Amino acid sequence: MRWDDLFTDLEAQAEALDVAARAAEVGERTRAEVSGLAVRDRLRAAQGTSVRIRLAGGAAIAGTVQRVGPDWLLIDEGAGRECVLAITALRSVSGLGRFSAVPGSEGVVESRLALRSALRGIARDRSAVRVHLVDGDVLDATVDRVGADFVEIARHAAGEPRRPGEVREVVLVPFAALAAVRRTVG
Repeated sequence: MRWDDLFTDLEAQAEALDVAARAAEVGERTRAEVSGLAVRDRLRAAQGTSVRIRLAGGAAIAGTVQRVGPDWLLIDEGAGRECVLAITALRSVSGLGRFSAVPGSEGVVESRLALRSALRGIARDRSAVRVHLVDGDVLDATVDRVGADFVEIARHAAGEPRRPGEVREVVLVPFAALAAVRRTVG
């Protein structure tokens, strides 16, 4: 009888050690996987989710994540307003779920559609926009041209279309200084 108790006790100890070792391995693998995630992977998994975002310069954006590119995201703010944000200008995002997209699983087009491509779309439709800079400045304008690492905007009165007589100045904004571009659609 004593031997049976001894072997039962040893088996229980071995099983407890095995469970602890597996838990440690799962924890380590989880930490390793999370260390390979990028902000865009977390955001891609949140498409269709309502989030609250704080940007460099203090601007706050709330809305639904619509699209995510390699260096930007599109937020639907509701009421016909949308906002293109530079991922580098994000300071915090709340409202994300626990899931992440698999790194590198985005489509070919999605992975190559950079911020400049999204801004070129806005330039093509000649929408009046509000440009938020990382230093907190806000400029009402129309996107005139988009270069490799900059955008040129024509400043004019808020919500007004670009008219030659209404343009106050044309301003070049490097992408590094750009936090967000808001526009009303529809």
